[in-house]
Amino acid sequence: MDRFLYRLEVEDGCSRRTASAYSGDLRRLAEHLERRGKTAAAASEEDIATLLSVAAEDGLSARSAARLLSAVRSFFRFLVDENVVRRSPARAVKIPRMPRVLPKLLSEEQVLGLLAAPDETKPDGIRDAAMLHVMYSCGLRVSELVGLGWGDVNLQVGYVSVAGKGGRRRLVPLGEVAAGKLEAYLPHRGRWAKAGVDAQFVSRKGGAMSREMFWRLVKRYSAKAGIPRPVSPHWLRHSFATHMLIRGADLRSVQMMLGHADISTTEIYTHLSREHLQKMIRRYHPRG
Repeated sequence: MDRFLYRLEVEDGCSRRTASAYSGDLRRLAEHLERRGKTAAAASEEDIATLLSVAAEDGLSARSAARLLSAVRSFFRFLVDENVVRRSPARAVKIPRMPRVLPKLLSEEQVLGLLAAPDETKPDGIRDAAMLHVMYSCGLRVSELVGLGWGDVNLQVGYVSVAGKGGRRRLVPLGEVAAGKLEAYLPHRGRWAKAGVDAQFVSRKGGAMSREMFWRLVKRYSAKAGIPRPVSPHWLRHSFATHMLIRGADLRSVQMMLGHADISTTEIYTHLSREHLQKMIRRYHPRG
């Protein structure tokens, strides 16, 4: 397992978060096989199917169970490559059916309230406004936002270079308002950033902003904006995609900006935008 995880991270280029998730999944596999008195080399298809059944009984969600099976399949493909087993016992096991869960998002009015919440008379508020605007303007993941480096933003041309999942880079246009907020923040970054810190967004102590720090900021500003439920930073990304489609953007362009490898991942937002249009018909059409 250690050799497999090493290859996953070093040779295949998987992120540390993915490798860590797979490590937890494989520990679950190892414990399951140990309880059944089996080694990986002697594992059967029935062992893998039972692993998923037990995981479901333990409360594992369908999404997590699908990732568990993906990790187990990858591990056994590795064992086949290493001539430890002749065939993978996980190959014919079915992936659990995953329910279609619509992402949560904010209305345009709620987004505007959230973006206006930071106090831009203070340096911290100027930075926070820049972060919120850049995230919503570009549809970034939280890890992509806090991972932006000093050289990843081009204010002259108006784009950000984003390191997405799997190390894939993409260029995303930066809106004029977001660019203006970012430009106002840069003098403060220049005073705060410690030597050698490449992060675009830093704390007053000079280190890079973390996901957890930004999550706390979003929680505080959403409460200040009067949004009646706790807001996750990822809702801004969902809102960006949905609002773009509602206003006429094509699906392929939104896919490229979000950095989705498969357009089917982006298609869930078309359902959300259709739902919005249906609400508008029911609300405003005289025969709705």
